[in-house]
Amino acid sequence: MNSGDRLLTVDEAAERLGTGVRFIRRLIQERRIRYVKLGKHVRIAESVLAAYIDASTVPTLRDARSRFGKAA
Repeated sequence: MNSGDRLLTVDEAAERLGTGVRFIRRLIQERRIRYVKLGKHVRIAESVLAAYIDASTVPTLRDARSRFGKAA
């Protein structure tokens, strides 16, 4: 998390990911994403959402093949 990161509410994080609030709350409960607890309020940094998206992105077949090199 960067110090200049904007902290998003659970509603804002859900909107960014195009999901429901329940999905974000489940990610938090399962500790699959990092979050900040400010009293009773939960906030998620923008960089945390970006990292989650990067980690969850499935590569294309072309990308997967290029990592292994070409067959002889």
